[in-house]
Amino acid sequence: MSQHTTIRRRVDPRAERAARTVLNGPRLRLLHQPVATATNERRRDPRAIRDAALVQRLPRPRYDWARDAASAGTVAATGHAVAAAPSIPLQVIAEPAYLILAMLDRPGGEVSEHDRQVIAAARLLADAGGGAVVTVSTGRGDVLAEAGSDRHVALPDGWAHDYVPERRAAAASALMMELSPRHILFPDSPDGGDVARRVAAAAGERLFTGVQSLGPDRATRQSAGGSLETGHRLTRLMTVAADAFAPLDGVRHEARPLDPDAPVIAGEEILPRLGGARRLAVDPDALSLSETDFILSAGNGVTDWQSFAELGEALGATRAGSRVVCDAGHLPRERQVGASGTVVSARSYVAFGIAGAPQHLQGIAGVRHVIAINTDLHAEMIKRADLSIVADAQAVMPALIRLIRERRHG
Repeated sequence: MSQHTTIRRRVDPRAERAARTVLNGPRLRLLHQPVATATNERRRDPRAIRDAALVQRLPRPRYDWARDAASAGTVAATGHAVAAAPSIPLQVIAEPAYLILAMLDRPGGEVSEHDRQVIAAARLLADAGGGAVVTVSTGRGDVLAEAGSDRHVALPDGWAHDYVPERRAAAASALMMELSPRHILFPDSPDGGDVARRVAAAAGERLFTGVQSLGPDRATRQSAGGSLETGHRLTRLMTVAADAFAPLDGVRHEARPLDPDAPVIAGEEILPRLGGARRLAVDPDALSLSETDFILSAGNGVTDWQSFAELGEALGATRAGSRVVCDAGHLPRERQVGASGTVVSARSYVAFGIAGAPQHLQGIAGVRHVIAINTDLHAEMIKRADLSIVADAQAVMPALIRLIRERRHG
């Protein structure tokens, strides 16, 4: 039987007592634990840890806490930095079995949440049998790679700001003949629905609108105020309802540019043209909070209501407020944001002087970008915001108004 010799350092009680002594005098004061030695470990940043663990922002934040140490900038006890989290692998479909076209609105050249939802629905149909998603819109396609696009057909940039449904419909019809896609999906929006109906009328095919769920061979939608569910076999042309499919997150596709032939862009004469069409100016305050895309909100920290009104007009944003503001009569009750008011899902939400009560944070849970202006660095709204300005609202609002007017005149 072998014996193992264990070598232990001898404990020096005098050295330990000296390390625990914090006061010399008539009466010694000792710590219960010895003084910890200093290390080179960096302080952990809780915000960086939370951002590193975030895997899905909408419709509800989801976190993977196993990833927190990878990108939070922490240093191990050995002094070596922790390796960065692995990048998302690129998914390439070189030879797809079929194509799924996603005709996007992309209003003003920006990819909307509805556009991302349409790509997610197209991704379901493509992944079912080795197909590829072809996005069709104005602008570049590289920003659509993380939304699930395999190929991208770029339409002229001038179409992003003009109401040209006949041109988009002509391009969709030309792509139908050239690429022979299995399905074409449109956003079930005023513009997307208009284009979809024009394409269906020109092709003489059935259009299934308002799709809310997709299966291998069946699409469904709600009817009769949501009390009934209508199902239909998959048609070639379909429109996707808003908020029916969650946008993809944590994926990276190729989004390879696909150059269309000349008839795709020059084929606008295929369909009859709509003469004299133009977009009408709409008062942002006439829009309901559940429909607007840009909200300027005020809280108890706002006292200069004249500047608040001028800033809303300069930004073209819909004005709203917290419960305290509406209770005081500064804004009508239908302008209250929160669980007890209106739950909003705007793209941008600018909050002036709002502390961030729980019911108010519940009302903006679906907002994509939040900008907070508050004098309290530790306010809950500051923690929720993507961009924060620690300053007085009464000083920031006039400065923003001057900057907007200078840029417009310039």
